[in-house]
Amino acid sequence: MSEWPLLSLVIFLPLAGAGFIMLIRGEPAVVNQNARSVALWTASITFLLSLLIWVDFDPSRSDFQLVERAEWFTGFNINYHVGVDGISLFLVLLSTLTTLICILVSWESIQVRVKEYMVAFLVMETFMVGVFCALDIVLFYLFFEGILIPMFLIIGIWGGPRRIYSAFKFFLYTLLGSVLFLIAILAMYLQTGTTDIPSLMAAEFTPEMQIWLWLAMFASFAVKVPMWPFHTWLPDAHVEAPTAGSVVLAGVLLKLGGYGFLRFSLPMLPDASAYFTPFIYTLSIVAVIYTSLVALMQTDMKKLIAYSSVAHMGIVTIGIFTLNPLGIQGSIIQMLSHGLVSAALFMCVGVVYDRIHSREIASYGGLAERMPLYATTFMLFMLASVGLPATSGFVGEIMVLIGVFQVNSWVALFAASGMVLGAAYMLWLYRRVIFGALTKDSLARLGDLRPHEMAAFAPLVLLVLLMGLWPTLFLDPMAASVDHLLTQAQQTPVSQFAGR
Repeated sequence: MSEWPLLSLVIFLPLAGAGFIMLIRGEPAVVNQNARSVALWTASITFLLSLLIWVDFDPSRSDFQLVERAEWFTGFNINYHVGVDGISLFLVLLSTLTTLICILVSWESIQVRVKEYMVAFLVMETFMVGVFCALDIVLFYLFFEGILIPMFLIIGIWGGPRRIYSAFKFFLYTLLGSVLFLIAILAMYLQTGTTDIPSLMAAEFTPEMQIWLWLAMFASFAVKVPMWPFHTWLPDAHVEAPTAGSVVLAGVLLKLGGYGFLRFSLPMLPDASAYFTPFIYTLSIVAVIYTSLVALMQTDMKKLIAYSSVAHMGIVTIGIFTLNPLGIQGSIIQMLSHGLVSAALFMCVGVVYDRIHSREIASYGGLAERMPLYATTFMLFMLASVGLPATSGFVGEIMVLIGVFQVNSWVALFAASGMVLGAAYMLWLYRRVIFGALTKDSLARLGDLRPHEMAAFAPLVLLVLLMGLWPTLFLDPMAASVDHLLTQAQQTPVSQFAGR
């Protein structure tokens, strides 16, 4: 199996499917149905192929596996170079699963320009998988920036009333940070003569250069996470995006920043990472507490979940910069958990929005009476979001809290307060939407989950419980790679940076 170009198949099969959909001609209804079917088959096959990556992965190895390399820009020493390790493995699987779920979620809700919509999601899948597999920093940057284009179109064409404003805000915020990342790439290339990521991990940059490179990368990754105060684009993007757009945005795109810190900042710039750790802790604590309080004030379900995403990703950035195995493994598990849980919560909003076209919390109440299966599903993901034991949310959060407690007990205390605030706003949301008397006429004839909705929720339910009950299934493959990352991130004493 390892002799296959397996990673390239997983990366570029969605692009081939998108090209096939573009060739479909005929009556609009027939074109729409065929586009949906081709997209579903393409995403399904891509997901199954990505599972083979897991099957072929050796958890005892810390190096990159299933590596493929080909000359690209020969004169500049820039190559097509892809591979996976324990840090990127499950993010690849998350990308392929999320795309499949997005197509199921959109099966009935999208009726306009269906062909172009499916093409946008398949192209974005190629970019998402490519980001997590790229082992050349130029290749990484192309995939990293390429994601902006289909996401910009998804929000701008199929979004809500303020979709143009939200799409441009999303695009400009992320593009501005990425320009600085490009400057950092050029500086590293001029210094080392290579764009190969494993080679750059082994390179040594002076402390002064590390400071500037780290800040340039931070500008890009902090917007993608997003960290406070770079998060203001996220609530607008979520509110205006179609349901599947919110699913892929929360499920995968927010993980690009955390992955960037793990793949670049820590191993390539260890001294600067240690120097800026208090800065990261401060921004992350503000994100956890402030955005949780803002979530308590929301009247729009999507905005509430969007602000909760900022708080949960604050836990992730705290875990990454603990620089110990528990914290980093916990942050990766938290990224995976958040990808599943937040995607499911946005799907829960989409289910009722498709029926009565309102996201206002006040428009609902008493749904448990008409939609018991929906109420049960919503409850599971709400409890996973607040970190209930036996769910994926608990595993990631408790590992990060223990990891950061070993470093700084005050940071652990403030981070733990986010779990309390998270329980407050999620339970408040659930009570207002699900419980109480069914008094609104618009809710009287609502039907429960439809077959395609149940099919979309099923793998998320399974994985949230599986990660909560059997976490070692996910922790073991990443352990060797995390240990290797910590070896690379051995830094000089922070005092050497004093006064810089």
